[in-house]
Amino acid sequence: MLTKRIIPCLDVKDGRVVKGVKFLNLKDAGDPVEVSKRYEDEEADELVFLDITASCENRKIILGVVRKTAENVFMPLTVGGGVRNLSDIRALLNAGADKVSINTACVKNPELIKMASDKFGSQCIVVAIDAEKFTGRRPQAAGKTFWKVYINGGRTATNWDAVGWAKKVERLGAGEILLTSMDYDGTKCGYDLELTKAVTSAVNIPVIASGGAGRKEDFYTVLTEGGADAGLAASVFHYQELTIKQLKDYLNKKGVLVRC
Repeated sequence: MLTKRIIPCLDVKDGRVVKGVKFLNLKDAGDPVEVSKRYEDEEADELVFLDITASCENRKIILGVVRKTAENVFMPLTVGGGVRNLSDIRALLNAGADKVSINTACVKNPELIKMASDKFGSQCIVVAIDAEKFTGRRPQAAGKTFWKVYINGGRTATNWDAVGWAKKVERLGAGEILLTSMDYDGTKCGYDLELTKAVTSAVNIPVIASGGAGRKEDFYTVLTEGGADAGLAASVFHYQELTIKQLKDYLNKKGVLVRC
């Protein structure tokens, strides 16, 4: 059995770590290099760095900040934001990223996933899926629950359903899915188990659950009932409401295999 992973997330805007609720009302949470150093000391399993406005501002990620962050951590680092092509992926890997997260560009051009996994290996290609719950109103879909996929940092809705899109990105060669519930993001009311279960039961690649973590119990539930391979969180770690050691000790006592 593979160990479950605990992953802090650095949402970065204008070179600073920020955190909001449902992708809105962003508040400053510190310098990304300093915050990453703390997570290195706390022995996080991995770190995710997302430049959350790069795509909507039509610019590339700030490589200098990525490079400085990578120089200070020895755990696997996933970086995303503003990735448009193979050259962007190569630049991030050269800057120290171990994996690259792609969202907007691969929805617009799904073949980018296949080209990237063929070129760099599926193990370093993560597809980020930002999803919001939607109940069908047309007669053929009345009452049926979907999760609409959003791009451009949660600003633009697409016609993709999260489960169908997850299946497609797996077929195209993605090595992992970073699944964020826009409905639960920053609420600290627990992960969206319905969404997580729907996606983890539909694919065979690892799924990182994101959005809503507030208590130790939330991680336990999403890693067991939800079937997620990793639990990602931001504010509970950034503001030290919960430490990674406390969380791992709790999960270990509950019988969840984690790296201590």
